[in-house]
Amino acid sequence: MNDDADLEEPPAIAALHHLTGPSRGRTSWLSLGQHDVILKPTGEIRIVGEPDGGPAPACRARFRRTGGTYLVEPCGGGTIWVNRAPAQEKQLSHRDMIEFGEDGPLSRFEIIDETHPLHRPIPDIFKDALAYFRVSRRPFFRRTLTALSQLASELAMRTTVLFRITIVVAVLAIAAIAWQQSRLIRDLEETVAAGQQRLDAVAAALAVAREEALGPEDLSLLRQDVGRQFTAQVKRLEELEQRWQAGAHIVARSSSSVVFLQCAFGLRDQASGRMLRKVVNEEGKALVGPTGNPLLSLEGKGPVAERQIVGTGFFISGSGLIATNRHVVFPWEHDAAAKAAAIVGLEPVMLKFIAYIPGVPDPVEVALEAASDDADIALMTVKGEAPAVPGLEIAEAPPAVGEDVIAMGYPAGLRSMLAQSGVAFIKSLQETEEIGFWQISAQLAKAGYIKPLASRGIVAQMTPSALVFDAETTHGGSGGPVLDSHGRVIAIQSAILPEYGGSNLAVPASELQKLLQGKPVN
Repeated sequence: MNDDADLEEPPAIAALHHLTGPSRGRTSWLSLGQHDVILKPTGEIRIVGEPDGGPAPACRARFRRTGGTYLVEPCGGGTIWVNRAPAQEKQLSHRDMIEFGEDGPLSRFEIIDETHPLHRPIPDIFKDALAYFRVSRRPFFRRTLTALSQLASELAMRTTVLFRITIVVAVLAIAAIAWQQSRLIRDLEETVAAGQQRLDAVAAALAVAREEALGPEDLSLLRQDVGRQFTAQVKRLEELEQRWQAGAHIVARSSSSVVFLQCAFGLRDQASGRMLRKVVNEEGKALVGPTGNPLLSLEGKGPVAERQIVGTGFFISGSGLIATNRHVVFPWEHDAAAKAAAIVGLEPVMLKFIAYIPGVPDPVEVALEAASDDADIALMTVKGEAPAVPGLEIAEAPPAVGEDVIAMGYPAGLRSMLAQSGVAFIKSLQETEEIGFWQISAQLAKAGYIKPLASRGIVAQMTPSALVFDAETTHGGSGGPVLDSHGRVIAIQSAILPEYGGSNLAVPASELQKLLQGKPVN
């Protein structure tokens, strides 16, 4: 190959990127017709261009330009490898790998032309874009757009294919992660929103089934009502008792055995065991949410959120046991708050269960003894020593339709007893501000105002599973006894039917007898 042929060939610009040895990370440029590769004693590579005469000292390879590329051959008696194969003379292609001798370094050959543009280091590309942004005299917005456009163009055109593929894969991976993250965030937000809605439903249910305790406004209204509704009912009862002396005797004899029941249950997280509590501020005042319901949380430090229940029970003669309704003992079985709570993993827990005996100032703590799975009845036992109470006898035979009955209990709960206590007692409560659910009943008991109400009616219908009677009652009377003309228990009040003009349902005493079978009798 002569010099004229070399001059007619298109100029070739190539580069050797040194991958190993002391020159690792550097680049040697090839642009002349001939280059010798010299290996220094230190192992560094040196490129000598257009040497005169023979090969340069310590020459390992000679590059000669030909056909738009370079031809490589060993020199100085050495050996070279191209793509792991020994080569005596090899026309190089873009990105061929060359090893210079047994102990020589490894370099990558690259052609720089339109097909294979120069790949610039990433830091240099960013430095050029930043330098343009700093020195350009164009307006800020236009300068920023031009710098970003230049940066994008350089990254797209002047970097390696591997780098571009890596960038594309990285962008796709980031987009996939972002999409997945957005899905997770959306699902989490939906879960949190659903949980909050369910918790709001619990709070709403607790608010609807509000505490039996009365607020200051309730007491003021009650003082005004004392001379009207409740007082009229008491007077009407007195008139009925005067007209029916036997009934008055039964009421007087049975009252001490009919007890006022109070209980409260809370909601506990099944996973952590924490109780659902009211959220309070620094002053200890309960906070209210946008819906007007109290804010509830498992993490709060406020008081446990209570669902408070009142009911009636009665001592059974000779047994020391108290009979009442199953729904009084297990109030959460038909409670909206408990049902809403179960959806979010909360379970009901009985917090307190007490009974007030007429004429006894202090309450007794009671516990479940047995409950029927078939009828709405249950038996309670007194914890500790039970006061001496005569108890009520249970009738052996069911009543006949049309027979007179007396229903006893605590309908309307604390409100009815407050109405009977009079204006002066209500005023004293307002002054002492002891108007909580538990405080009011304690004050009523100490003042001797816990006494059951009685109402007279007839048996409207009798079946093996239910007794229908028309004596007046309402909530709070559940669990109270229905007595015959001899003062014996013929049924246990269980539900009211207001749509049927005051008709009420009771569980026949035969179901109570079934539950008592096998129970200890004194």
